[in-house]
Amino acid sequence: MKRPFLGNISKLFVILTTIAMFFGCNDDPKVSEEVAKIPLNLEVSRFDLEFDGAKAEDIPKLKRKYPYLFPEQFADSVWAAMLSDSLQLVLRSEVKKAFPDFKEQRKGLELLYKHIRYYFPQQKVPRIITVTNNVDYQNRIIATDSLVLIGLDNYLGSGHEFYQGMSNYLAKGLEKRFLVSDVASAFAKSVVPKPRERSFLAQMIYYGKELYLKDKLMPLASDAVKIGYTEDQLVWAAANEEPIWRNFVENEYLYSTDTKLNPRFLDLAPFSKFGLELDNESPGRIGRYMGWQIVRAFMEKNSVSLQQLLNLPADEIFKKSNYKPNK
Repeated sequence: MKRPFLGNISKLFVILTTIAMFFGCNDDPKVSEEVAKIPLNLEVSRFDLEFDGAKAEDIPKLKRKYPYLFPEQFADSVWAAMLSDSLQLVLRSEVKKAFPDFKEQRKGLELLYKHIRYYFPQQKVPRIITVTNNVDYQNRIIATDSLVLIGLDNYLGSGHEFYQGMSNYLAKGLEKRFLVSDVASAFAKSVVPKPRERSFLAQMIYYGKELYLKDKLMPLASDAVKIGYTEDQLVWAAANEEPIWRNFVENEYLYSTDTKLNPRFLDLAPFSKFGLELDNESPGRIGRYMGWQIVRAFMEKNSVSLQQLLNLPADEIFKKSNYKPNK
């Protein structure tokens, strides 16, 4: 590369960039007004609390109320044993401490689903059910058309003792502030078509569509929350956008179908892998961030609906974006 990536960034630059990113994500006033008018009855059930307060004789009643949470192959005695299991007791106790109520999260989810109804009027509003799932962070959100299960034990804070021994980059995502964003991601996966093309560019733009959709569904959230970065990671990505892009172009990655590029630049990882000494400074999934900027550039220059965007091929989006990275 002709120019090195930026290293340490001045505090002033960090502050100004973070402020710009925050205020840049405010909702359009007209959309806000329309969204506010949308009636919404969001049903939230705290199964985690109900199960914690139950006795063995309450199991049949819970099974009738939540049949999808009790696989038939397990006898009632299995669930009864879980009520007094020492590890499960500690798990549920910690969740109760972290989420004595769900008011803040409910408010965020209500706003999310109002935006979903605004952009996708035919979309059903699912029932939200909070559970514990033994810190199965890869399945922290399970979404169907009618149900969304949220594993609250995956949102206790990155420093929680349950996450000791877990890689730091994974634990950083187990914060309350990411809960609504994770639900938005689960929804995005249901409406953003998988790319037909196998190129790295197509994969980048696929994730860029997901993140742009979150721009619309979570207009008051910071970009860091949407992509799952810390503020410092987001600032690094923004400051290095031009040399990152040049690296991709010079190495002819854009139209490559090499699947090894996915774990290097798209998958959840402690850092992105350019093969340079500064790799450890970079956040993972930098390819998703770049795809996001391409989609944003496209939408700034083209008059298409959100639904039209989601179905456009990556190459068309790229060509019509006239994307030029920030220097």
